[in-house]
Formats: sequence, structure tokens, C-alpha cells
Amino acid sequence: MPELPEVEVTRRSFAERIAGATVTGVRLGKPLRWALGCAPEALVGRRVEAVRRRGKYLLLDLDRGLLLLHLGMSGSLRFDLQMQPAGPHDHFDLQTSLGLLRLHDPRRFGAVVHAESQDAPEAVKLLGRLGVEPLDEAFDAAAFHAGLQLRAAPIKQVLLAGELVVGVGNIYASEALFLAGIRPTTRARRLGPLRARKLHAAVREVLARAVQRGGSSLRDFSNAYGEQGHFQLETMVYDREGLPCRVCGTPICALRQGQRSTFFCPQCQKA
Repeated sequence: MPELPEVEVTRRSFAERIAGATVTGVRLGKPLRWALGCAPEALVGRRVEAVRRRGKYLLLDLDRGLLLLHLGMSGSLRFDLQMQPAGPHDHFDLQTSLGLLRLHDPRRFGAVVHAESQDAPEAVKLLGRLGVEPLDEAFDAAAFHAGLQLRAAPIKQVLLAGELVVGVGNIYASEALFLAGIRPTTRARRLGPLRARKLHAAVREVLARAVQRGGSSLRDFSNAYGEQGHFQLETMVYDREGLPCRVCGTPICALRQGQRSTFFCPQCQKA
């Protein structure tokens, strides 16, 4: 599933190229997770002002309204002047004066939703409960620790929930917890100020490094140029069950948390 780094890498790969474009046509394929919410022809003539990201959502700001795009579990975006005719897994085309933006999503868990503003019910429903952006200055270590003290769930589950800090998905939660030396099953409220600060710093460092490396291409992720990411080549614990820890040599362990695989080093992450 594309996580925050992959979504941010995707945004950066086409945001400047599509800015200022006028929508000239919209094509819908098979139904996605949620309906578009407007007639496709209603978007024709609108201008793309900018592309932002909120958590794992891309927000295309139009001169009137916005589009919220989610890549789901297997989605990717392409933007180019010319493309091949739409295939069976190409479910949304936004034709513009500067090129074609296409959502390719084999499993159709992604979505494109129109809203008249970010305060509209459609947008609030998707964005309203999202936590602080981890790469923004607003992600404060003291506030993060205070929020952890109110939660009894395992720390990895708290990170994945996205209410304290948004966008820390499965890969990067495992990696951040390793960097901070925290066992993923540790109850969030057990983390004192020092360990919470270490985790806060680890989340920022791991996500920033993943963005720099173009995200993780475990299966079919690529940015809007079609380029794959490389962070998966340097993970410390994720998807390395049974392999020696890169720090201490202890075999990496795996367990299931909330139907997701969790990876950790039993020596480097003792508690």
C-alpha cells in the first residue's frame, strides 16, 4: 500500500507540471472505492491551481473546488503529454491542457472525490480526523508524548491509527520503532518523555529518508514519471524475517498486529 512517502514522491513528480492546466475532459473507468461526487463534465474548464498532500491524500486545488485522490492499496498516478489508450485497470483520466493525469489501480481501493471546498462534508469526512503531519514543524515532541500517555494500545497500532501523527504506515512504523529501540508491542502510555522524543525524531528521520529515496516499491509503486523507489533496499527490519539484524546480527522476528505484519529485532528493541 502506498504510504506517506510514496504519496509525497508522487505529488512532487507532477505538481509543478500540472499547475496552471485547464481541465479539458474527464474519463471514468470502473467504479472506485467512492464515487466522484459530481458529473465529470462539471470539471471541464476548471483550472488546476496546485497539488497538496494531506496524509495519504493528494489534493488537487482547482479554481473552483478540489479533487481528493487516494491511491488505495495498489494505485499509482501517471502524468504525461501522451499516453497509450486506457487499459482495464485505468479507472480515472483527467485530461488537461498540459497533459493527461491517469489513476491506475488494479484492486480499485483508490478513489477520486470532488468537494466544493476543504470544509465541505465530503472533504471533512476523509480529512477531518487526520493527525499532525510528521514532516511539519507542527509535529511537536511534547504534544506527541502527551498524546501517547492517553493511549493504552500497542505503540505500533497507535502510529498506524493516524490520529496522533498522520501517514506513518506499516513499513515506516516498523522502521521508526527500530530506530528508536522500542518494541512494537509496548503500550503507548508506557513511553516516557525521553523514549517518546526518540520515537518522534525517528518518525521524522525515517519518513524524510524514504521521501529522499523515492519511497518503497515493494510491488508496483512508481511515481508519475514511472520511476520506482529504492527505500526498500535499505530497510533495517521490514520484510527481513529471519535475516540478521544489520546492527547486532540477531535474526529479525515477525508477528501479526491488527492483521498487519510487524518486524522487529528482539535484541535492539527489548522493551
